Order: sequence, then C-alpha cells, then structure tokens
Amino acid sequence: MLIGMTSEPEQQIGVGTPDAFQRLWTPHRMAYIQGQDKPNGPGAEDGCPFCSIPAKSDEDGLVVARGEHVYAVLNLYPYNGGHLMVVPYRHVADYTELDGPETAELADFTKRAMAALRAASGAHGFNIGMNQGSVAGAGIAAHLHQHLVPRWGGDTNFMPVIGHTKVLPQLLGDTRAMLAGAWPAE
Repeated sequence: MLIGMTSEPEQQIGVGTPDAFQRLWTPHRMAYIQGQDKPNGPGAEDGCPFCSIPAKSDEDGLVVARGEHVYAVLNLYPYNGGHLMVVPYRHVADYTELDGPETAELADFTKRAMAALRAASGAHGFNIGMNQGSVAGAGIAAHLHQHLVPRWGGDTNFMPVIGHTKVLPQLLGDTRAMLAGAWPAE
C-alpha cells in the first residue's frame, strides 16, 4: 500500500490536495454529460454530429472507414478502447427506415469492424447493438448508429467496478489510425 493511503475513503476538499492517486480525472467526459454537440432537434439540419462527420477528414472526424451508404467512426466517449459505431450517411432514426442497400452495408461494415478490431487489438468478444430512441438509451436518438464495443477477458477489472471509470490506454487519433490500417478490403 502506498504511504498515506488507507482502505477507508477520506474526504478530499480542494484542488491539489494530495491524495496518492485515489481519484482519476476524466474531464473530457464533461462535454458528453453536458450534451455538447447533441442535436437541438430531430432533423439533419439541427446540429446532428453524425451528419457533419462525413464532411471532415478521416483524422478530424475519427472516421475509420467509409462505404457507399455507411461509415465507421470511433465513439468520442468510448466504453472501451476501440469502441466504434457504424452509421448510415442518411439521417434516419429507426432501423426500419433503412433501405435494403443500407441494411446490407451496415451488416457488412459490422463484420469488417469486428475483423479489424480482432486484427488490431486481439479483441476476445464484442458487445454490438443499437439503442432505438432516447428512452432506450440512445444519446443521439435522431440518427441511427450501431455500437461495436470490443471486449477482452478480464477487461472489467477494479477500475470500472470499484473506481467507476475506464482507463483508455491510447489516444483516439492513434486508435483510429490503427483500426483504419487493419480495416479489411471488400
């Protein structure tokens, strides 16, 4: 045990109070908590980040791969390192609104994303899914997006369980470059 650390939590008042690393700061999460870049309405013209990302460079938009109907992009607020999303270019809210080619390419990109994540990071498994509607947990309910969260044996360690935080070992730009390099060709 480090000097000064106890097994009992102690109140920490003020910035700069020595605490022997008993707290981790994740200030980048505040933007998500405060709703930064969330659409202010249901339409594509209402500030939808998934509609604006395709106009950016791959590096600036964190785009891993682009298709004809969908693209793969890193989640700006990931649950795990490598957490990405497959997003249709067309601004639709519900899975049933996708047409046949969009549905097929979304499925194909999901498979290719899994292959890229396995090749680049050795992922052991995946959580894959969509939250349909804000009541189902969709952070941006107005634009459909499918999450792919890579998982590894033992990745739920003391940090998320006890510390209620995730430690991501790599900058998002570096993760994007690694996955783009591992993205399988058609």
